[in-house]
Amino acid sequence: MKLRQTHPIEVAAAKADVSRATGYRIAQDPRLPSQKSQPRERRRPDPLEAIFDTEVVPLLKEAPGLRPVAIFEEILRRHPELSPGVRRTLERRIRSWRARHGAEQDVIFRQVHEPGRMGLSDFTDLSALGVTVDGRPLAHMLFHFRLPWSGFEHAHVILGGESHIALAEGLQNALWSAGGAPYQHRTDSLSAAFRNLDAATEADLTKRYEALCAHYRMAPTRNNRGVAHENGSIESAHGHLKAAIRDALLMRGTPDFPDLTGYRAFVDEIVGRRNAARAKRIAAERACLQPLPANRTTDFEEVIVTVSSTGGFTLRKVFYTVPSRLIGHRLRVRLHDDRLEVFMGGTHLLTLPRGRPHSDERHDQVVNYRHVIHALRKKPMALLNLVYRDKLFPRPAYRRAFEALSAQLPEKMACKITVDLLALAHDRGCERDLAEEVDRVLDTGSRPDPVALRRLFGPDPADLPSISVLPVSLDSYDALVANACVGEVA
Repeated sequence: MKLRQTHPIEVAAAKADVSRATGYRIAQDPRLPSQKSQPRERRRPDPLEAIFDTEVVPLLKEAPGLRPVAIFEEILRRHPELSPGVRRTLERRIRSWRARHGAEQDVIFRQVHEPGRMGLSDFTDLSALGVTVDGRPLAHMLFHFRLPWSGFEHAHVILGGESHIALAEGLQNALWSAGGAPYQHRTDSLSAAFRNLDAATEADLTKRYEALCAHYRMAPTRNNRGVAHENGSIESAHGHLKAAIRDALLMRGTPDFPDLTGYRAFVDEIVGRRNAARAKRIAAERACLQPLPANRTTDFEEVIVTVSSTGGFTLRKVFYTVPSRLIGHRLRVRLHDDRLEVFMGGTHLLTLPRGRPHSDERHDQVVNYRHVIHALRKKPMALLNLVYRDKLFPRPAYRRAFEALSAQLPEKMACKITVDLLALAHDRGCERDLAEEVDRVLDTGSRPDPVALRRLFGPDPADLPSISVLPVSLDSYDALVANACVGEVA
């Protein structure tokens, strides 16, 4: 048709490489072949013609959220003569009706992120990854912080739930790692930050969370309750980070770690590699962040406890043992997410791993056999019905030994030998090696012999010879000084 503007039909057809007849046909009707074809009519009767407007549409109007499969099952119940093959036809018809007559839907408004303006944080569950520490499953979460403009990320392994302690520790670690604080901090409706039962948003801020944000001069904000996509810059990043951790675990070959510190270093390395890929943007945004304060604020709760005659104290439905010399003393305990720092006055005494009650709210115990072994030596039969007996054994081998001894010996003898094994592990510092030896002995069908094990694991400190060192007379040093002076004169 472009050539037809300057050439006759025959010439234009030849230049366009079509026949003369085709040229005349195009000149008479320039429509495309697809525009000339008539719509194809139905080739068979419509199975939904009699029921869609009378039965399906009323259901869609009364219950807009009804699934098409539920409508399909209801129509088949009402009309058994219909073929199950009409399901796809019904679903397409419902989708078309909703597009023309359905309710209005929420619209997601993409936002422009400015450098340094906002930081987002949230918790995500990582228990499905199957991570184990020293062979035991690790139920844990991940505190995830992100700056949406540059993509800077920080992750912190959390052992408990979404507590304010976990939020404060993870958020402060993230801010000090980023080198500055954004002007706003956004979360979803975290119970650690908001009282979600209150009506007004202003009343939702807890005092501790408000003080935490004020310390870093950040304005606390949150998305509308139940609208997760408003936190999409952190929600979507959860999936990418968890996928990266899962891939790294597969490449590592095993999800088991010797201790929690090793697993945390593993996660930090993954996050560090992801940040290294965005180093230029992170450096640019760091210049727009607010400067950090001179020091961190508290990321723990402080509680006063009294050590009872049972050799420990109960805190948050968990019983903790401490050295018996502290019985009757009032201690100041700093409660962190993964540990307890125990103080007497301003003096730090010890650090205990934090325990948590069972899922059914039953109490739990955190027991260190070294705290009570000296008392068990005097009362070995106390082991038989001890409330925290299973938690007393530091390794499965000692529990296995007690069960084997109880099955073969009187209760008193079984308790005494088991306590002797624990005392040997404490006195000689051979807890792991002794456990391996006990396992070997039990595998042979024998019973552990404390006397033989004492000989195996070094001499008894009482049998070591005493060495006396005679003091040196100070007069000998005077003689050395005099000889040195004579040499200098010569």
